[in-house]
Amino acid sequence: MADNEKSTDIPRPSGPSRRTALRGLAATAGGAALAASVGAGTASATGTHGVRTYILVHGTHSAAAFWTAIGRELALRGHRVVAVDQPLHGTEKFIPKAYQAQDLRALATEPSPVAALTLDDFERRVTGTVRRAARLGGPVVLVGHSMGGLSVSRVANAVPELLSHICYMAAFCPSRTMPSLMDCASSPEGQHALTPLRQVGDPEELGVLRLNWRTSDRRELAAFKEMICADRTDAEFLRVLEGMQTDESMTAYADRAVGRAATWGRVPRTYLRFGKDRTLATQLQDRMIAEADELTPHNRFTVRDFPNAGHLGPSDPTRVTDVLHGLPL
Repeated sequence: MADNEKSTDIPRPSGPSRRTALRGLAATAGGAALAASVGAGTASATGTHGVRTYILVHGTHSAAAFWTAIGRELALRGHRVVAVDQPLHGTEKFIPKAYQAQDLRALATEPSPVAALTLDDFERRVTGTVRRAARLGGPVVLVGHSMGGLSVSRVANAVPELLSHICYMAAFCPSRTMPSLMDCASSPEGQHALTPLRQVGDPEELGVLRLNWRTSDRRELAAFKEMICADRTDAEFLRVLEGMQTDESMTAYADRAVGRAATWGRVPRTYLRFGKDRTLATQLQDRMIAEADELTPHNRFTVRDFPNAGHLGPSDPTRVTDVLHGLPL
């Protein structure tokens, strides 16, 4: 493990603005997979660690491709890896016709099937994958990035007996005081995050938070880069933008996703804390960790701190893979 990573138990604060949160939600995107090279350190998965199945869940406006570099490295270490595309994401992605044409007036009103999605749809997709993986044998580790944390909490409530470990990678972990992603983003701690300069259309009318990642507006592009790729090159940033999708469900943002002590609370859990995250503020990460630990003081988060990482995580995927590979079961 790198010298600047450490395990810590992190304290707690408290806290609620909805309009501001709406603008910030989009940024809690996972981003598409960066063309990061796979580094050295491909230790075998056999021996003390054993072969596991890692199920990886992407964030908002994103897709399974986000996990390409980390998933490749886990597979090279001998593990089974399944990166999940949520409904109407990734290979099922909805692309508005007006987005392709860059007709901004039409884009502001074009209906989206994504508006009908709920967290129940997301949870069913991931739970189904967990059930299939468990039937094939071997321990299952469930990992979520950003909005993917909502699915982690929901699935751990549904099938805790099928999970050997859950991991939140700079991910939302709602609590009783902040039961949804919207509540988390609206909290005083969530207000420290950066937000896009502009949304396309009215989210309440469209039923989705819609962003134009293909904008030619330099100020908007600079805001996107600062939110999700401040620590990356311009070339990497463009690759991330290429993998983003326009729409994310407002209903899913507002749905409840609180882990229950008797189910979620009995699964060993780890939080990968990114110290320079401009999208999911570190203050909010700390509050979510603290409130989860209050619910289950007998089963607290193990926190792995990456003090210099932005929202996409360290540019070297092996640093995250080292932690995932070594999670205790």
